[in-house]
Order: sequence, then structure tokens, then C-alpha cells
Amino acid sequence: MRGIELTPEHPVSDLVDIGRAAEREGFDALFASCHYNNRDPFVVLDRVAAATDDLLVGPGVANPYESHPVSLASRVATLDETSDGRAVCGLGAGDRSTLRNLGFERDKPLRRVLETMKVSQKLWAGERVDHDGTFRATDAGLNYEVGSAREDDIPVYVGAQGPHMIRMSAKHADGVLVNASHPDDFAWADEQVEKGLAERSASRGGRDDFDFAAYASVSVAEDAEAAREAARPPVAFIAAGAAPPVLDRHDVDRDRAAEIGEAIESGDFETAFEAVTPKMIDAFCIAGTPEAAAEKISGVLEYADSFVAGSPLGPDPEDAVSLVAGAVDRATRE
Repeated sequence: MRGIELTPEHPVSDLVDIGRAAEREGFDALFASCHYNNRDPFVVLDRVAAATDDLLVGPGVANPYESHPVSLASRVATLDETSDGRAVCGLGAGDRSTLRNLGFERDKPLRRVLETMKVSQKLWAGERVDHDGTFRATDAGLNYEVGSAREDDIPVYVGAQGPHMIRMSAKHADGVLVNASHPDDFAWADEQVEKGLAERSASRGGRDDFDFAAYASVSVAEDAEAAREAARPPVAFIAAGAAPPVLDRHDVDRDRAAEIGEAIESGDFETAFEAVTPKMIDAFCIAGTPEAAAEKISGVLEYADSFVAGSPLGPDPEDAVSLVAGAVDRATRE
């Protein structure tokens, strides 16, 4: 898979244009990030699907806290219907800082994600579900047929960063979206994937049936400094949510990352973005010229099977689609 991520902070019509450009440039899939303070990702995905022919579309990633998991399963199934079988379900624990704005605590995130995936798959298969775990559902079911426009099941990719979530993904899901941008993180993640695959049921298929995808923040422009400046917002969110071992791996100051998280939680985004350091950008984003980006993407693909270019893409998102596509092409040829 060669994918792209959109952050619905721009007008929907602009995002649709980017979706069209992504398909023209040869991307296979488009994910829309899910944060309450941006536009609704499912509206964006539906509009992009209507404007494209073959592009896979899905949330990247939806969390099962702000939407009940059964309702979330229905939203993904509806997207699959309106896109003629092109939906992919990106599922993850969500961003801790923004969830706290809504009064949610990320209790038992691994169990919540796993249970949501399993319940969703039962609902999509037409089953009625009773569930009492990290959430409750009693005789829940969908009163419409799911998947009539596709030959296979809706694929589930789990957004992950920590070791336990990555291993769970390899054991149970169709793929993992590892939220990282540095080859060192993917070398480490590859070890976690292998551990999960060793516990994978034969009925789920083997290594060839699992997609280890890099879900990397990318910012590309002919002006390297402009690309790095555009990377500040996503890097702020990534640094704020990074686990201490990840921060330590890149020698990123824990206290500085915590301060960024506090600023995001309070809605002071300007302070959060200004607090991002060059070291954070190097660790958490592939930022620079197309040539520099290609070299870094090549390093990531030594471990990952697929590559999803995450936002911001660059100072000019629509122009960046072509630049990122060229960088990915160059990386896969090297």
C-alpha cells in the first residue's frame, strides 16, 4: 500500500481536490485523521470517495472512546457502502491530550481497541453482539447488509506506537500503522511485529497477509526550511503523545514534551508549536526537500512493507502531493 493522510483542518472542497490529486499521483489509499477540533473525517472521506474511482478511504485513525464502538463500526460500514467497497478501518486509542478535552480517560487502550475490532468484525458479518468488557453492548446489530460491494472483509489497520499495541496488531489485525518517521523506530517496531506474528492464528494468515505500514509524518518542499516549519504542528502532537522510551531513543527532553502536551490540552497551540525543537522534527517527521525525503523514506522501507505519508505533507498541501509521490517513487527505486 502506498497511502496518504489528510488532516481535515482545511475546507472540505480543498481536501477533495487533494484526494483527486492523490489518486492521479498513484496513491492507493487515503486516510483522514480524527480529531474533534477538525472537520468530520467521515464526511471528508465520503466526499473524497465520490470524487475518485479506486482510492481506498478510511479513518486514520478513529478512536473508540468519543464514539461508541458499535456506532463506530456502523459508520465504517456506511462508508464502505457509499464508496462501493473501498473502506479501510484505521483504529487506534486516540490522542490523550485531545480526549481529555472531551472528558475521556484512555482506560485500558489496548483492550478497548482489540475489543472494538473484534466486535466490529462480528457486526460486519451480520451477527448480533452481546459484549461486556471495556464497553457494553446488548443484542447489538446492524439492520443492513455490510460488504455487499466487496469480495473480502473490511480490512482493519491498528494505529500503534508502543510495543504492546504493535504486537497485538500483528496478532489480530490486517495491518498496523506505526506512527513514526525514523528508521531507528521502525527497526525496533519490526521486532515487535515479529513477536506478534509468532502468536498469530493460522486462520488469520501468515506474514504475507499482514501489512506493516509506516504511518509517517512527512513535510516536503523545494525549500527545506519551509518544509521543516510546516512540520511543527504534527510534531507537537507526536512528541506530546510519545512514550518515554521513544523520547529517550531520540534524546528528546521529556519535560519539554510534557510542556507541549499541556499547551495542547489547554488549547494554546501557538505555544505548543513554538516549543517544538529541531531534534523533535528530526525524530518525528520526514521533513525537507524531495531528495532528502526520498533518502529517509528509503531507510524506513528497509523495515516497513508499506508507506503512508502523513500530514502536513508540506507548506502547500496540494503541491506537496506530487512532491511526496515523487519522493516515494524515488525511495522505492533505490
